[in-house]
This record gives sequence, C-alpha cells and structure tokens, in this order.
Amino acid sequence: MAPPSLDGHREEKDTASGNASTLQSPLLGPGERLVLNKFTLYETRTRFFIVGSNQSDERFRVLKIDRTDGNELNVINDEVVYSKSEIKELLTMIENGNKSSGGLHKVASFFGIVGFTRFLEGFYLILITKRSVVALIGGHYIYHIDDTMVVSVPGPGSKIDRRTDEARYVQVFAQVDLSKNFYFSYTYDITRTLQWNMGLPDKRETSSFNEMFMWNSHLLRTGLDVQHSDWVLPIIHGFVDQSKISVFGRNIYVTLIARRSRHFAGARFLKRGANDLGFVANDVETEQIVYDATTTSFFHPPGRFGTKPCYTSFVQHRGSIPLFWSQENAGMVAKPPIQLNVIDPFFSAAALHFDDMFQRYGGPIIVLNLVKSKEKNRRESILLDEFTEAVSYLNQFLPADGKIKYIAWDMARASKSHDQDVIGVLENLAEEVLATTEFFHSGPEPYVNALARALASGDDGTAAVSRVMGRQQHGVVRTNCIDCLDRTNAAQFVIGKCALGHQLYALGVLEHPSVPFDSDAINLLNAMYHDHGDTIALQYGGSHLVNTMETYRKISPWTSHSRDMIESIRRYYSNSFTDAEKQDAINLFLGHFIPAESPTEPLWELPSDYYLHNEEPRKKRPRRSYKHWYTPNAVSCGAICVPTRPAPTGNAFYEEYYRLKLYTSFSRLFAFNIISTNTRLPTREDVVDNSPFTVRVNPAQSNRYLMIYRYASLTGQSRTAARDVSSVDRPTADQASINSLNIGGVRRWLKLAHPPGDATPEKGGRISKDKQSIDSSNENSKTKPGSSVKESSAPWWTTSALATRLVDPQVPSSELKEYKRYIYQFKAASTLLTPTVEQSVQMQAAHSDFPIFDEYVGRGGLAPTRPDDPNQLADHFEVDSRDEALYGSYVNSAQTSCYVGSNVARTDQPKHAAYAKWLSTGKFVWARAKTTDKSALPPPTFP
Repeated sequence: MAPPSLDGHREEKDTASGNASTLQSPLLGPGERLVLNKFTLYETRTRFFIVGSNQSDERFRVLKIDRTDGNELNVINDEVVYSKSEIKELLTMIENGNKSSGGLHKVASFFGIVGFTRFLEGFYLILITKRSVVALIGGHYIYHIDDTMVVSVPGPGSKIDRRTDEARYVQVFAQVDLSKNFYFSYTYDITRTLQWNMGLPDKRETSSFNEMFMWNSHLLRTGLDVQHSDWVLPIIHGFVDQSKISVFGRNIYVTLIARRSRHFAGARFLKRGANDLGFVANDVETEQIVYDATTTSFFHPPGRFGTKPCYTSFVQHRGSIPLFWSQENAGMVAKPPIQLNVIDPFFSAAALHFDDMFQRYGGPIIVLNLVKSKEKNRRESILLDEFTEAVSYLNQFLPADGKIKYIAWDMARASKSHDQDVIGVLENLAEEVLATTEFFHSGPEPYVNALARALASGDDGTAAVSRVMGRQQHGVVRTNCIDCLDRTNAAQFVIGKCALGHQLYALGVLEHPSVPFDSDAINLLNAMYHDHGDTIALQYGGSHLVNTMETYRKISPWTSHSRDMIESIRRYYSNSFTDAEKQDAINLFLGHFIPAESPTEPLWELPSDYYLHNEEPRKKRPRRSYKHWYTPNAVSCGAICVPTRPAPTGNAFYEEYYRLKLYTSFSRLFAFNIISTNTRLPTREDVVDNSPFTVRVNPAQSNRYLMIYRYASLTGQSRTAARDVSSVDRPTADQASINSLNIGGVRRWLKLAHPPGDATPEKGGRISKDKQSIDSSNENSKTKPGSSVKESSAPWWTTSALATRLVDPQVPSSELKEYKRYIYQFKAASTLLTPTVEQSVQMQAAHSDFPIFDEYVGRGGLAPTRPDDPNQLADHFEVDSRDEALYGSYVNSAQTSCYVGSNVARTDQPKHAAYAKWLSTGKFVWARAKTTDKSALPPPTFP
C-alpha cells in the first residue's frame, strides 16, 4: 500500500479534475483538444498508471487503473495536463511512495488503448503495440494495427474466483485477429465521411463518433466515456488503401475507406438478411476520396467557405437484402436453399433499414439489385420478388421527390450472354447515379469548367458565368446481390470509376468527366477495388473474390478458371467448418454475448445466436406507424448534409505530420513511397507518354498493379477505346480463336508484349507507316482456300475449327511482327552505337570514371605509367596476338566453307572444335584430323 500522504495527494488531483478548464489553461489554448498518440504503461502492486503524451512530448496526461478489486474496473481520468518536468516529478513521487511494495515498473510502450474486456474472472486491458501508416488525408495519418498486447488488470493481491471456462473464452476472443484490417487515426474521425469531417467544428462537444462503425465501442464503454474522453481511440474494421495518380508532377491522391458495421455482423451463412432492428448483414460503407496534394492541410490555404477546394469524396453502400431470410448450411451444401423466415406484409425490417439510411445519407436512395431473375430452381428470384414488393410498398408513403429509386438487373445472366455489354450497362447506371446523388467537393469548381458549361448551353459569353461554389452529396446508391461480394464489388468499381472522372474534372485535372479503361489511372483504381473486394470477401465469406472484374469484362484467361474453383472450395470449407467459431468470436468481441451475465450457459453451447442480435419478445419496443415509417426531415437532407466547418485552432495534425523535432528523410516519408502511376519505363520504340489517362494497349503493363489483366478484345484496345476509334480493324473469328489459344509460355508473352496494333520497325528502329499499311492490307486479303463462311465463323472450340487449324496452321500477326522485330534489331546497331559528340583525349581523361575505362582498354599491357599525361593515353583496344590469330582463322574459314550438309570442309572441323574448346576452358588444344593427306592439315601457327 502506498503511504497515506501520496494517496491524499492523488485524491486531491482527482477531485480537482472537475475544474479542468482552469488547470489546462497554461498548456492548452481555448477550444484546443489534447491529442495523445504515445503511451507508456507503468505498474505498482495496486495500480496501473498510463502516461499519454502528444507527438512533441510537451504535454502529458495520466490515467489510473485500480488493481485491488478483481471483479470491478475502477478507472480514474486525471484531467490535469502536465509538462515534461511535471510528469517526471509525478512519476518520481509515485515510485518513492511505493518502494515498500516493489516500486514503480515500466511494463510497455504502446500507441493506443483498444479497450477493456472481462469474461468470468478479472478484466483485461488491450493495447496497440505496433502500427503502420496506410493513408494520409489532409495531413491526418490513418494507421493499421499490426500487433496488440493483452494485459491482465487484477494485481497479485486481488481476490478472483477461478473459473474453468476462462481459458477457452480467452481463446475464442483471440480469434478476432486485431492485426488484420483494423484501422484508427488520432486526429481524423475515421468513423465519419470526409463530408462530415470537413463540415463540423473542431470541438469534441459538438462532434461525435459514429458508433455504428466503431468496433471497440463495447470495449471502451466499460471504463471510459466513449464520446468525450481524450483516451478514446475509435477503431474501424474493413479496408483502407491509398495510391496516387501522377499527372505530370501534380499528385492526385486516391483513397478507399470501407467501414464495416458492427451491428448484425458475422459470417456468410450465419448472418443473412436483416434483424428486427433494421440492421442488415455485411453492411459496408465505401468512401472514395480524391484530392489534390499540392498543399497538406484541409484549411490552408483557405477557400471561399474556409476550406481548401481540393478535396472530393463519393460514398456508396452495400448490404444484404433487408428481409427476414436465411440459408441453413447444416447439410454442408455448396448453395443451401433460401428460406423466407417471416412473411411481413408491412416490411417492418426494410422500413427501419431505409429510415436509418435516410438519416445517415439523406435522399434519394438508389437501390441497385443484382440478384438473378431467371433460374431453373428458384433461389435468388424468391428474394427478388419479395424485395421488389417491399420497395413498392414503402414508396407509396414517401413524398414524390423522395421515393426510393429501385433498379433490378440480372447481372449474372447478362455476363454469360454474348450480346449484352455488362460494363456498358453499369457505366450508364453509374452516370445516372452521379447525376442524382452528386458528390462532395469542398470548394468552388474551376472557372474553366463553368465557362465550358455556359458555352455548351448556348451562351454567347456576354452574361455572367454561373459557377458552382461547392458540392454536397445527397443520398447514396445501395448495391446488393445475394452475398454482396462478387457482383456487388464489380458494380461498385464501375460506379467508382465514373465518380473518379467527375472528381478529377471538379479538381481541374480533366477537360471532360470520364476516364477510359486500360489507362494507368483506371488500372490503379481497379487494383484498389480488387483488394477492397478481396478483403470484404475474406471477412464475410472466408475466401477471395470468385468472379473478378476481368470476368465481367470477358477478358479473363483460362488460368483464372482454376483460381475461381479454388476460391469456391475455400469459401465452401470456411462456411461449413470454421464459420461457427468465427461467429462466436465476433459475438464475444462486440459484446453481443457477455459471459459474466450468463455464467451457467457458455457461448459455444448456445443452440442459436438469434436472441443475441434481435430483441427479446418480452422487451420489444412498440411498433412504429406502418404508413409514417420514415423521418420526414431526413428524406430531403440527412445527417450527411452538414454546414461548412471553420478552420481548427489546434495544431495536432501539424505536429504529427511534420514531426518538427525528428530527423526524417524522403525515403521514410509515407507520401513519398505511395504506389503511383508514374512507374512506366518506355522502350526504345516507344513514344514517351506519361499521361495516366492514356489507354495502354499493352495489357502486360497492367500487371505492375498486381492485377490479372490479359489481352482484352483482340484489337489490342480497350472497350472504351474501341468505341472512340472507328478506324481500328477488328479481327476475324478465326484470328480470335487462334489468339485465344496463345496463352501459355513464351508465345503468350510475345503476343502480350506487342499487340496486333503495333507496326513493324524499319532499319534504325523506326516504324514505317507505308509498310504497316501494306502488311495490314496483305494480311486482310489472305483467305483460306476452300473455306466457307460457316467454317470461318465457327467457334474456336468446335471440332471443325480445330481441324481447320491443324490442317492449315497460321501464325498470328503479333508473332509474325515480333519475329520481324527480332530480325531487324541489329541492323541499326552502328547507328545507335555511334557517339553523337566527339570528345578530345584530354576531355576524356578529365572524367571521374576514366581510370576504370582506361584500365579496361589498356589491359593488353600498354597501360599508361602517368595517367595525367595525355601523350601516354591508350587510344585503341590492345588485343592479344593469339586471340587475333584465332579470330582471323575463324573468320576466314567462314568465307570458304559450308556448315550444313555433307559438303562441310573437313579442314574446318578441328578448327571449330579447338575454338569451342578454347571458349569453354580457356585452353587451346589442337586435334589433328585423321586423313590420308596429312600435309593438307597443317596446324595453325600462333605467335
């Protein structure tokens, strides 16, 4: 026990916390919030002391945790802000006061508190011990949790009732791996959108975390004030990624943030549909932030409304169909039948769900339903009919300008059809979505955009130009299929691609709001959405995406079929054998099941977790009106529509980003190492074009983004480019069938490296347009003798097409041009190797690397004794006389001999054998051939 005087001193400090404003005034400015991002845990026999400091180690706070009571958690928050000298004095005083009981010991240094938890015995403290930067938004870092540490709170002298199930609860809790896909930020509210963050004042009293996406809300609620404590660090679960588009030196940052809801969270077959509170399974909010990184801060330089006009964001949503339905996986079937558990004529769950979306995003709500409409055995179509009826019922009570816009489209059927353009349909839907909901832009649009719009509308330029001074997103698009994984991710990517064009146009980067496929910018965005989809699929379904974007673009190679099969098997295994334990861990982590409140019935023995996620029938709230099911004010303008935010008074983000007292370098700076589009190295024949919006017809360049892009439509151009360029020659069906088989080994890489659109180089490495046109005309004029139109148009996999290829094999034009390129590659060697500038010997000798060069040139024994004397410099290669004679003999023999057939000169055979021996061993051995005329075979003479 500590001395009474020390306890009395600490109690005086604790009681003084009520007058915290007067105590903070020397170290904190008015309205300034202390941001703690470095922590140290100390322990005595009876207490834990957590000392938190800001980035510059100038201001400190102390948190005290009592360890004497094993069944209760007593946390005392000291509101006093200490200086560095004061915190040292306080720690010294605590150590001196506890010398009799063991003193004060440092336990660990860490970066944040995840929270507290208790199972059956005592409380545990969860700490973040490792972190890594994954994104940077307006000078605010977003971190990924790399490692955590769990510390038992009760001290050695506390009394704890030992329970046998405690160890198993610890094991179940640990199955929620905090080192995978959990993120936090010290200065940026990661639970909210960019529009919300830039629209609220910088005071914690007026802003609040969105606990829907705050996965440690239950863990923090036990010991801290979740909304108003400086020790609270909100953690989200989902996905965060960031890349940059380099536009001729101007960096545009693209950030994806996916926030998974903690309500009704769980595994795939165990969490379907919605619960009776309106929360749906696999509820994920995806935000795409695009901003100009010319300056760092949100508010400097200030714009017209106090914010910098260089930030844009677009939010979209995915979630399960909000009905009462399930899929029982007891029989270990790959696709269990879909069952509607409750037939609700008033669709109360859907009403609660859409009312919550109106309050979060405002109106209108666009529903993109991608489930199947035609099936041999009705599965998904059951939910299609029910969901369509639900939206129709709810819409009849909404005002005319706030109705839910419902779009149902069988995307799976369209992707299997040969006459439907899946990407084209999605792009049209995306343009409609952007025109309806718009997107967030923190400042005025460029004047050139307003001028172009005025000219397009027929204005003669005499009237004043109407300029959009800022945008806000009203409403959201909600995309769903059955699992909200494969089809949903592809649709969200196309919508995000459309949004990227509008965001870049609003920032003044593009002259029109569209970006073509197969450009560096879209390849980068595709890679980010691919990782985004894989992460969401692993969290919910247990495997990566089965159908990727290449599947729906119909450019996926044969090799992807085996990958899709493996992912399907992994998903089936996870759903059948591991999802039950995963669901138990999530229920325990999120606080849906509290072991201390149910000590007699363990979590793993519950027959179902239905009542953990739904209201108990005896305690259900009264039903809402079936007609007035929505919040009227939210339909027109919801919680996402907020006023503009003034510049903050604190400089916490400035200290965190610049780290004024720390020596750093560019190589260690996160902004310097972000993945960028500016990584393309042009070849010798290339025309240098570093624009990230140029269509790259070579799909091999897309592989640097870790994607599986392959040779798309056999013209070597993307779908968008093919529509724009009408002069592109389209291949015949036979060429398509032949090219589709060239997918392995060297032939695939030869084909990918130089698509059919490339021209054959002339001498000197240049491309002849005349020769290109002649070759193309000759190739187009070639026809197969005796072949009919029916055979030429037959699919490549039919027997007739296979027989035609075997009888009359043809070389694709891409391989032919690659062969010609190989033949002509050395014909311009003399031109390429000739120096363009003549330098004197004295100038060569002044070069720093000349001694190395001169040593190599004069290696024959004529190296200068004085390198500084120009008269002694070697001006030619010194070749060994023996090598010269051997080389001359080899060259002369090539002028008089034949190397093929029976006419090979016998006199050449020993020469070449000796030369080959000398090349491999470095020793010259002369083997005289056995002939009748020995005088005809004189050995060569070498000096």
